[in-house]
Amino acid sequence: MDTSVTDHLLSTTRAVRRKLDLDRPVEPEVLDECLRLALQAPTPGNQQAWRWLVVREQSVKDRLSELFRRVGKAYLETNAAALGEAITEPSVARAFASGQHLIDVIDRVPVFVIPCLTGRPSGDNATDAAFYGGIFPAVWNFQLALRSRGLGSTLTTYHLTHEAEAAGILGIPADVTQVGLLPVAYTTTPDFKPAARVPLSEVAYLDGWGNPL
Repeated sequence: MDTSVTDHLLSTTRAVRRKLDLDRPVEPEVLDECLRLALQAPTPGNQQAWRWLVVREQSVKDRLSELFRRVGKAYLETNAAALGEAITEPSVARAFASGQHLIDVIDRVPVFVIPCLTGRPSGDNATDAAFYGGIFPAVWNFQLALRSRGLGSTLTTYHLTHEAEAAGILGIPADVTQVGLLPVAYTTTPDFKPAARVPLSEVAYLDGWGNPL
C-alpha cells in the first residue's frame, strides 16, 4: 500500500463550504459508490443501524434550507457578538465568511445527504457513545470517498435544532435519529492542503492526563 497517497487523502479531506461547485450535477452512480464505501465502516456489534437519506428534489432542499438558515444565521450572530473585536482576526474572519457563504447558498448545493440511525439516544454517556459510534465512522468513510472522486462536503448540524420539523418534511419515523446534513458537490479546486493544527505534544498524553506523550 502506498501510504503517501493514503496520508494525503486523510490530511487534506477538508470541510468544504466556499469551494463547492454549485452548478455541476452530482451523478447518482458516483454518490452510490461513495455510500457503498460508507457502509464498509466499522459498526458497534455489527448492527449496521445506519440509514442514508439522499435529497435531490429542489422543493425539499428549499424547505430544509430554510431550517438551516434559521439556525445558522442566529448561531453566527451570537458567536460574532461573543467574540467582539476578535472576529477581525484573519483566521476567525475566514471561518465566519466560510460559514456565512454556506448559509447563503445552501439551497443551491446539488445534493443533501442526511445520515440517520435507527433508534433514539438515551442520554447515558456510555450508551450514547456506542449509539453515535455506529454512524460517524461511516460518515467519515463517505467524506473520504467523496474527496477521492473530486467532491467535497461538510458535516453540518444546524437543522437538527428543528429535527422534528425536518423529519416531517422528509417522512422520517419518530424512532429514527438524524445526526447531520452533508451538502455534497464537486469542488472547484482539484486539491487541498493540510490544515494548521495544534501540535500533537499539546493534545496527547501518556498513561495519565497531562503526562507528555
